[in-house]
Amino acid sequence: MKKLLMIPAAMLLSTAAAAPKISAQSIIVNPVEPDLSVSVRVDKDNTGNGNPTYRVGENIRISTTVNRDAYVYLFNVDATGEVTQILPNRLSDSNFVKANTTVTFPEPGANFTFTVGNDLGLNKVLALASLTPLNLDQLSTFKSQQDQFATVNAKGQQQLAQALSIVVNPIPQNSWVTDTAFFTVVGRTPVQTGSLFVGTNVPNATVILNGQRLGSANTTFSNIRPGTYPVRVQAPGFRDYTTTITIRAGLTTNLNVEFAQIVTPAPAPVNEVTLSIRSPLNGARVFVDGREVGTIRGGSLSVEVDRGSHEVVLIAPGYRTFVQTYNVQRDSQITVTPAR
Repeated sequence: MKKLLMIPAAMLLSTAAAAPKISAQSIIVNPVEPDLSVSVRVDKDNTGNGNPTYRVGENIRISTTVNRDAYVYLFNVDATGEVTQILPNRLSDSNFVKANTTVTFPEPGANFTFTVGNDLGLNKVLALASLTPLNLDQLSTFKSQQDQFATVNAKGQQQLAQALSIVVNPIPQNSWVTDTAFFTVVGRTPVQTGSLFVGTNVPNATVILNGQRLGSANTTFSNIRPGTYPVRVQAPGFRDYTTTITIRAGLTTNLNVEFAQIVTPAPAPVNEVTLSIRSPLNGARVFVDGREVGTIRGGSLSVEVDRGSHEVVLIAPGYRTFVQTYNVQRDSQITVTPAR
């Protein structure tokens, strides 16, 4: 039987000389060594001396054994110090345990379970066995009619030890005893993921999974939750490839895409037209929209311009500068004869 650490001050003063050796794994201790013994343990540790790990949401069973007929009270102190009275509760018929028998809570076939909560860290289960029933009315209460387990007014193991010492103080010291079991709560099991490999026969392809861009093809994408997803693979100059794939935990799904049908881009609309400028003044300099485009040779000069309005300027020695704006929408010819 494990000895328990926290002895109330009043008990230490009255029985210091007779106090038994105390272990570091304890909450409350009887200052005498009674002939009553109790042990408590969780289902992942049959010895009651370990510190097994449970994940949030996992079911847990608590077992207790006494060497004499006794009333057993169970309390849980979670990592935040919150204390819950596990036994008695509104679901179990009785907290009376026969001598040399092991009782498990909840029992096989019971209509309830004990589920590990969200407070990560070390939890402690205290079993207190007494030859006579104890009155816990001042220690624990049911907050509502729906609560199946009572909430203890004390916070943390020190307050629990002090409160329990008051409860057991009126009864003989050789008629009660305690034991403590430990377990640690860790986070939920992470969701297993799968991978997706997308291969293509063209460069610069992009993979889009369930509407989200993953990256370039010919790559393995990891950490994808299992499930069925739409996939789109895009490559410049090719029609998009679409399909549906299924990701399975721990496995890599392979998708090979062969692009074959090339998308021919529509021809760009022709916006340029030819403007032919005719003039008898060979050697005259011609400017269009302020840019010199050439000189008249053989009586004419042709230039390519965009559709729209353009300013044409012709300069020849001995003649006035010619300036005129033309709206050119198709191939056109104009004749320019500057005045002297």
